[in-house]
Amino acid sequence: MSDRPVSPLGTFDSVQRALDATEMLAAPTADALKNWTASDSAEAALFVDTDPEKADTAVFCETYGVPLEASANCVIVAAKRGGETTLAACVALAHTRIDVNRAVRKHLGARKASFAPTETAVEETGMEYGGVTPLGLPPEWPLLIDEEAARAPYVLVGSGRRRGKLILPGGALVRLPGAEAVPGLAG
Repeated sequence: MSDRPVSPLGTFDSVQRALDATEMLAAPTADALKNWTASDSAEAALFVDTDPEKADTAVFCETYGVPLEASANCVIVAAKRGGETTLAACVALAHTRIDVNRAVRKHLGARKASFAPTETAVEETGMEYGGVTPLGLPPEWPLLIDEEAARAPYVLVGSGRRRGKLILPGGALVRLPGAEAVPGLAG
């Protein structure tokens, strides 16, 4: 019998404990994983090595046999109120859409909310576009998790890089710093 981890979803040639693959993660993601106070969640996280050319959600899910209902997207939102801009991250399952104009804007108490420009998301997170993950975001940012993602048995999220993804229990998402489950965040 092997101690090699097995992915609970999809078909991957390379699966390992994320804590054993920190060199494959973006630096902020690796640091967050190593220092996560929810150590059982960090221990449960898996890293799957994947083709960076197939990182976009639809192509990725088709290539690796991951249902959209198990893949979660992390997007960066810029919320504005009174001349101040607050950056926040939102996580929702890939078969849904984040309601930026109502749910996010209202939850953040903003006058206006929109997806942050790509350059801003990359610069502020220290992660690659197409690989942004909720693990390793700036600690002062709100991290809004759609309740459906938080209830999922497992979710696949970015690794901070286009190459590779992380798989973790959905409930672990709300154990990340600054995270809270938000009803109706996506639909």
